Amino acid sequence: MAALGHTFPFYAGPKPTFPMDTTSATIVMIFLTALATFVVILPGIRGKTRLFWLLRVVTSLFIGAAILAVNFSSEWSVGQVSTNTSYKAFSSEWISADVGLQVGLSGVNITLTGTPVQQLNETINYNEEFTWRLGENYAEEYAKALEKGLPDPVLYLAEKFTPRSPCGLYRHYRLAGHYASATLWLAFLCWLLANVMLSMPVLVYGGHMLLATGIFQLLALLFFSMATSLTPPCPLRLGASVLLTHHGPAFWITLTTGLLCVLLGLATVVAHRMQPHRLKAFFNQSVDEDPMLEGSPEEGGLLSPRYRPMADSPEPQDIPLSEASSAKACCEETHPREPECAL
Repeated sequence: MAALGHTFPFYAGPKPTFPMDTTSATIVMIFLTALATFVVILPGIRGKTRLFWLLRVVTSLFIGAAILAVNFSSEWSVGQVSTNTSYKAFSSEWISADVGLQVGLSGVNITLTGTPVQQLNETINYNEEFTWRLGENYAEEYAKALEKGLPDPVLYLAEKFTPRSPCGLYRHYRLAGHYASATLWLAFLCWLLANVMLSMPVLVYGGHMLLATGIFQLLALLFFSMATSLTPPCPLRLGASVLLTHHGPAFWITLTTGLLCVLLGLATVVAHRMQPHRLKAFFNQSVDEDPMLEGSPEEGGLLSPRYRPMADSPEPQDIPLSEASSAKACCEETHPREPECAL
């Protein structure tokens, strides 16, 4: 029986639960607030540029929110199994529960939910996180979990990711998570630069930044996939069942967003070559045509003007001498105080 009613030994009380990760919820709320702000000013835009503007804003905010959310997500590699397993150490009691494992870039998250939740006069509902971020010690967190007296399934899975485990999961997943997180931050920086450049008359460079954003996201996927491919198989046995992991939602969202950025970047670069005026119209950038300056897509558009050759310039007009003298005399009569009068 529990020492404190329906709580566990060494626990002060049940933890409050939230339907989703609080960090991801914060990121989603920030970008939804930004989207709502843009939607409020949408009626002030006239014509069909309103639709183009809305499409650009929604796509850009989705890419930025996805990059940030997957960087803090713990669902890069997930697995879940329903099994009958032992509950506590030095006890012969068994429970029926759903055990879940979520591996992210900064640690692992382990869940244990009883089926039903109320078993052995206790509420079996655990959600524990073990991190390996820079400046944090995974082994110390595991030692604290032992002192708390967490259930056997949670401690068993957490022990597989310790530095001293023969499985070797800690070294590969930790290094892959650090490199993948760093490349995702570079992708986020390129996304910011792309938004700045696409709002200026340098659209081709904005397309290059979109390409870089997608490439960095695909590199993050490569780093994380190397951890799963280079790590030897380590069976995770819980009772009579085996917990198998596979790529989670964060992995597929990163793949989708990366391919989207690559396609948009290529489309921007190709459109700058083939249809620069339509591209400027899509981004609501009007070009003032100057008869003396001509833009060239191959030379950088407005940044590299091409001057009209001398052969195309208007020829000077010859004024007869009689007309010039009469005009000069008329000018002197009209403005006697001015020493010179231009023709």
